[in-house]
Amino acid sequence: MATPVDPPNGIRNEGKHYFSMWQNLFEMDTKYMPIKPIGRGAYGVVCSSVNTDNNEKVAIKKIHNVYENRIDALRTLRELKLLRYLRHENVIALKDVMMPIHKRSFKDVYLVYELMDTDLHQIIKSSQLLSNDHCQYFLFQLLRGLKYIHSANILHRDLKPGNLLVNANCDLKICDFGLARTRNTKGQFMTEYVVTRWYRAPELLLCCDNYGTSIDVWSVGCIFAELLGRKPIFQGTECLNQLKLIVNILGSQREEDLEFIDNPK
Repeated sequence: MATPVDPPNGIRNEGKHYFSMWQNLFEMDTKYMPIKPIGRGAYGVVCSSVNTDNNEKVAIKKIHNVYENRIDALRTLRELKLLRYLRHENVIALKDVMMPIHKRSFKDVYLVYELMDTDLHQIIKSSQLLSNDHCQYFLFQLLRGLKYIHSANILHRDLKPGNLLVNANCDLKICDFGLARTRNTKGQFMTEYVVTRWYRAPELLLCCDNYGTSIDVWSVGCIFAELLGRKPIFQGTECLNQLKLIVNILGSQREEDLEFIDNPK
């Protein structure tokens, strides 16, 4: 639960109040009343809250020491920049960003999202029955959201069940745009090591640096297979093993089909 506490320096900033959740201090705008912590990760802690201005329930993600790690800071900035413009019912909505009192010395960032009940990873590993209608509806929403993202010239690059939020009505929303990219002028995406390995397309496993929207579509296929089988279809231990698992199921490719490989590695 959220426990009210005094500010760490004894000085209460105007328009803020303070709570402790899972041994993490939250400095929140007074219009948000925290309910309880609901998630924890390398980035920090997420809590459910109520916006007392309109009684809307939201999720607030605290990213601790955002500038401590350059990569984490870039991921946060990338997500902020993209979600400011993306508006679709199958893409998570960024509701607010809590502005720090001291803009030159702040360390923590608070992002406010619409609140969802769980994610697809938790559903797949649960004992919840998934009918064909469930699987089709989840797939439809995922493809619908992805079509919108691709129409904005954006690749998500990290689609996996844990990044697909779901509520009690089976509504699905794509989240976590920290690895997303827009195309450069040559239509290329230069980073090789994106997408969690089990959902990584063959062109990424083969170190290609000229790839496109198909890498997200491959991830969708892996997610759909996992929905049907209730376990990941390709559980590789490293990149070469991942490729072997794919070839074992899908078969090897003709030499002319591999001409797209442009990286000597």
